[in-house]
Amino acid sequence: MAQRSKNSRDEKGRWEVGGGGLKWGFKAEDNMRREVLEEYNAKPLEVRFLGYRDVIRNPSDGPANHWVALDFAVLVDPKDIRINEPDMFDDGAWFTLDNLPSPLHSQQKTFFAKYTKEIKSLLKAK
Repeated sequence: MAQRSKNSRDEKGRWEVGGGGLKWGFKAEDNMRREVLEEYNAKPLEVRFLGYRDVIRNPSDGPANHWVALDFAVLVDPKDIRINEPDMFDDGAWFTLDNLPSPLHSQQKTFFAKYTKEIKSLLKAK
């Protein structure tokens, strides 16, 4: 997970799994692969589409917004991971599902509530 920096548009200092927008002309999975490389310096080794979430937010430190989150589980080589966008993230670390960092980005609670069972199943398969 990465900790959002003081330069983030909102939810500064909160921990998240990463994300990004879709670029015109690229498929959703190709965009996700680009974002993982841009943010974490890693190429996905395995990818599983988990589902989607409608995200409607009105954060106290930023503008109201609405987006559709396309959620993926991504296997990477831990040796490749580094914060590749130091202007956007202050820190990065590994956490277990039973020991998540605080404070979490507002959407991570929803993400983990929806997908923890599937993520644990994927981890057991490895």
